[in-house]
Amino acid sequence: MEQERREENRVPVSLEVSWEGASGRHTARVSDISLGGCYLDTLGSATPGEIISLTIKLPDGDLLNLRGEVAYHLQNLGFSICFTYLTDEEQYQLSQLITS
Repeated sequence: MEQERREENRVPVSLEVSWEGASGRHTARVSDISLGGCYLDTLGSATPGEIISLTIKLPDGDLLNLRGEVAYHLQNLGFSICFTYLTDEEQYQLSQLITS
């Protein structure tokens, strides 16, 4: 059994997201999220280690722009992202989203 590598517990969500990486710009849905990362349900392709930009539409309609490194990719299902380079404001917005 693979050992759990996440440092933060993820909470289930259903949020619209657009993301951009080497394969272009795509739309997707965030299905779980934590302060450390998230999972995107998407048909778009990404490579582990690739840095992508994503814009999450928050429940109040605001947009949250983040960057992350692809941790793993499941063909035709989606991929997991570890957030990188978070500002204090981004961390605050994430914590508000997770605790709401």
